[in-house]
Amino acid sequence: MIYAEMGPIATLCLAFSLSLVGCKATEKAQQSVVVESVAINEKELEEAPEDSTEDYFEEVFLRYEDYIYRENLKTVQLYKTGSPLLAPIIELNTFETVKLSFDDLGTDQVNYYYTVIHCTAKWEDSELTKTDYISGFTDNQILDFAYSFNTLKAYTHFNLQIPNEDMKLRLSGNYLLKVYEEDHPDEPVFTKRFMVVESRVTVEPRVRKATLLTDKNYKQEVDFVIKHEGYSILDPYGEIYVVIQQNGRIDNMVSGLAPVFVHDNELIYDYDQENVFNGGNEFRNFEFKSLRYQSEYIRAYEFDSAGTHVYLHNVKPRSFLRYSSHSDLNGKMFIKNDEGKDSELEAEYALVHFTLPYDAPMINGNFYIYGGLTNWGYSTASQLKYNYKKFAYELTMLLKQGYYEYLYVYLEDGKKSGDATLIEGSHFDTENEYTIYVYNTSVSDNYNRLIAVEKFDSRY
Repeated sequence: MIYAEMGPIATLCLAFSLSLVGCKATEKAQQSVVVESVAINEKELEEAPEDSTEDYFEEVFLRYEDYIYRENLKTVQLYKTGSPLLAPIIELNTFETVKLSFDDLGTDQVNYYYTVIHCTAKWEDSELTKTDYISGFTDNQILDFAYSFNTLKAYTHFNLQIPNEDMKLRLSGNYLLKVYEEDHPDEPVFTKRFMVVESRVTVEPRVRKATLLTDKNYKQEVDFVIKHEGYSILDPYGEIYVVIQQNGRIDNMVSGLAPVFVHDNELIYDYDQENVFNGGNEFRNFEFKSLRYQSEYIRAYEFDSAGTHVYLHNVKPRSFLRYSSHSDLNGKMFIKNDEGKDSELEAEYALVHFTLPYDAPMINGNFYIYGGLTNWGYSTASQLKYNYKKFAYELTMLLKQGYYEYLYVYLEDGKKSGDATLIEGSHFDTENEYTIYVYNTSVSDNYNRLIAVEKFDSRY
């Protein structure tokens, strides 16, 4: 027999290889899977579970970004307290706080704890000890929670504000909020970014049509001046690190620009290409704050044993349409139930169905729903799948009642920055929100101070 002629290690390897049929085992095993899959009918293809192998290995390490590691946690939001539409940015040594809220749809009672990690301007661990930037307890339990009521989908809602009596922050800069289950501090359930600023300099921005002739009709150029009168910057090319962000996107941020001119107490950033963004298009939107009536972009509501279904109207690509202006929130979202008194606890969860008609599937990348509702990131939870019967991309997302804005973004394989122009188009006169972050690392500091945050509109 073959096994008798093989050593124990080879025998073990062969047994392991045979057990991996359907995964990425050997070339021969992969070929057998392909042959067998030919016999699978179309219905079975549609119902086949997604291969989550890649996601499994991605989740074993801490990500320094907004990321949810557990499927039972939904509607994870972090914003400036009192203003759900404002980014989580607060001033150092003031009474300002950021508010965290999230829902646990699991059936087990879980004790959640949190801590914060100080990060560099590039969102890496600054490697400071926690006592360097935290005053008080470094790890604390989230004690503010309540159970949903008047909802078909039961959940536990959690709230937290930072800083608080147990934890205060000593330094400005980038912070990562890490939430984890009791006794499992090395296994985050989700992470969220926020920032603490100490305003030391001022930024004067200017948004205009792109300078280059080829970009004028569909791109926006962001020039600005940093004025630092009364604040010493000895080496503007080495000490200052600048980031420009468009709306809430993190995949197309511009960073690391050096000043073109240095004049007295001014650092002038006036580029032609390096500070240019696609103008894009206004965000699509839908809202189901009430389940009693259908708003403009909702085709139908359905109710069955799986819960509430919200079917959006099929959309069309806008890449070749003329620009049409309408007010939007630049990709933001907020939770609201018009029939309830407390939307945090009374808002219902529903399965929202997106459909993007498309003649044939893309072979070198995927389409994603993109915006605040997807944490401005790309994941299997926001990836559309192609339906060969309907000639369309489809996605179903479990969302809480409220108002949502989004775009259809194409992400090419191997790239980190998505392309919204393929479906949405791009126009120089689109209204966008920009934010400039200015970091400073002087010779006397061992961390990146955040010394200015300037938020402005493209029609500023």
